[in-house]
Amino acid sequence: MKKFILLLIVAALAAGFIFIPQRLASDNAAAPGMGPGMGRPGGPGNQDQNTVFAVRTAMAERRTLQAYIEVNGNIVSEEQVAVVPDAAGKLVSMKVNLGSLVQQGALVAEVDPSRPGTAYSLSPVYAPISGTVVSHPLTIGSTVSTGVTLLTLAAAGSVEIEAAIPEREVGQLRTGLRAEVFLEAFPGEVFAAEVIRLSPVLDPVSRTKQIVLAFIREDSRINPGMFARIKLNTRTYHEVISVPEEAIVESRGVTVVYVVSEEVERVSVREIAAGVSVDGEVEIKSGLDPGEAVVVQGQQFLTDGAAIRVIGNK
Repeated sequence: MKKFILLLIVAALAAGFIFIPQRLASDNAAAPGMGPGMGRPGGPGNQDQNTVFAVRTAMAERRTLQAYIEVNGNIVSEEQVAVVPDAAGKLVSMKVNLGSLVQQGALVAEVDPSRPGTAYSLSPVYAPISGTVVSHPLTIGSTVSTGVTLLTLAAAGSVEIEAAIPEREVGQLRTGLRAEVFLEAFPGEVFAAEVIRLSPVLDPVSRTKQIVLAFIREDSRINPGMFARIKLNTRTYHEVISVPEEAIVESRGVTVVYVVSEEVERVSVREIAAGVSVDGEVEIKSGLDPGEAVVVQGQQFLTDGAAIRVIGNK
């Protein structure tokens, strides 16, 4: 009797072990959201042929692109005059300071030409032009000669901008180019200027060409010695088709964009010829028409004919 009961228990346990895996397998197959082949990542059929990719798009539009060069420069005086004494001797007085405005003919300094055992009247030094004192190198008591500069005057209202342009950009230079000038002393203000002179030579050491710009309007606040940031407009590309540079994809040596079909929400790969790039906009020489939508975000996952859902525009 005991043997019979023991055999029944063993048979029941064996039936349970068979039943449980079958039930688990059945539960897995019926789990919500799990289709055939989707039980484990990378399993057979894991890629869904109907995957829809979320993307952002932008329109190809006609725009005018303004190319420019950004360089630094210095404000200098167009006309500067070195003031020298008529007689050698000792500098005994200086009537002006750095930055002083003086009129032509004003007394600016005095030199004592006396020698040991002699006494002479002081030799006056007068301003040869009206302007601003931009250099004041000597101190009272210095011994000077007729070739020593006591101070330098910059003609009033005659400031210019000097800048050095890298060799790779000199082919775009010409007189008359317009520029926007930004000065540290006046944040937020933009001063208009234009190129008035070009150096005839290239500096062999710095590999740059010097240019000089003049302000369109005189401004008494602008002084020699100021630092300038210059945005020099070079070439203008009128009414060209352009797209954001994020849309451009290099694929196997070919430049392409993903164009959104208007009829169905899918994309097609389109080869294009790109031109100049200015401030994040790229000229499209061929391959796109104005009004066509291109993908600017999410295209790294796309292939030709992929289904998409547009979640935003740029």
